[in-house]
Amino acid sequence: MQKLLLALSLAAVFTRTQAQTNRIQLTHNEAKKQIEVSIEGKPFTAYIYPGPSVLKKPVLYPIRTAGGNFITRGWPLDPRPGERIDHPHHVGMWFNYGDVNGHDFWNNSTAIGPEHKGPFGTIVHTGVKSMKSGKDKAELVVTANWLDKDNKVMLQETTTFEFKGTADSRTIDRITTLKAADKDVLFKDNKEGMIALRMARQLEQPSTKPEVFTDAQGVATKVPVLDNAGVTGQYHSSEGVEGDAVWGTRGKWMNLTGTIDGEAVSVVLLDHPQNVGYPTYWHARGYGLFAANPLGPAVFTDGKSPALNYTLPAGKSVTFRYRLLIQSGNPTNASINEQVSTFTR
Repeated sequence: MQKLLLALSLAAVFTRTQAQTNRIQLTHNEAKKQIEVSIEGKPFTAYIYPGPSVLKKPVLYPIRTAGGNFITRGWPLDPRPGERIDHPHHVGMWFNYGDVNGHDFWNNSTAIGPEHKGPFGTIVHTGVKSMKSGKDKAELVVTANWLDKDNKVMLQETTTFEFKGTADSRTIDRITTLKAADKDVLFKDNKEGMIALRMARQLEQPSTKPEVFTDAQGVATKVPVLDNAGVTGQYHSSEGVEGDAVWGTRGKWMNLTGTIDGEAVSVVLLDHPQNVGYPTYWHARGYGLFAANPLGPAVFTDGKSPALNYTLPAGKSVTFRYRLLIQSGNPTNASINEQVSTFTR
């Protein structure tokens, strides 16, 4: 009996030790086609790859604060009351572009209307290279193919996600390497890109009038005025620009502040000096689109800056690095700049 009790005690200690060692846990649910990320047993986010019949690219969805509140919109996968139901291609946090060898990866979705002419590109998950849970961080390495309209590979993607968290913060680093296949790949200047999130209703900026926004095809989408109760978002750039004025400006980082169910939240997206086009242009809209796009200077400046028209030669690679910091409370600019130093070190 004593031996049994000792064995059970040792097993319990081992389980606790493992839990402490793997404080940040990755769990692959192959049946659901997702890899769930939890921190100290609390859900954080998931890498989901349901396939082109559901989503035209893999995404992180949903994303939560340390307090458990969603920062990403639920619609169209899991609608919540009061959300806008526009732009069905805006799901969670994603990485793609609006004009890649003439193919639109950005606007592709299962709800494309006849006004969208394409041709469209699709990003298909191809595998999990590695996944490692840990005490201080978890690391996930995945691969995907960027396919043209004929399902031929244009780009091979390898992405490393690093997930971290404290009592009042969550962090996602995304390092994506794109390798051109057998042809040069042209990323023509376009406003639709490149790393992006669609935010929860509470983190939108209050809307005072009907708005119309156009996509990469020039198609207008009317965005109606909604009830602004609980809508508290506000953009703040590293260069001191605020609100709607941040669109088309450049900056090292962008901070979106707001309150969700009583939790003060800052969502900060950081660019990296080694990225093409640093510091990035911001494709950030008050209705909840939060994106960094380094590849569209001619579009963002209305032609005042020359087109970049970034070209990746056949067989060559380029890497993009970004950090998303989700902080409970209101970090100072100095503390955000410290994050920049840590990220770029």
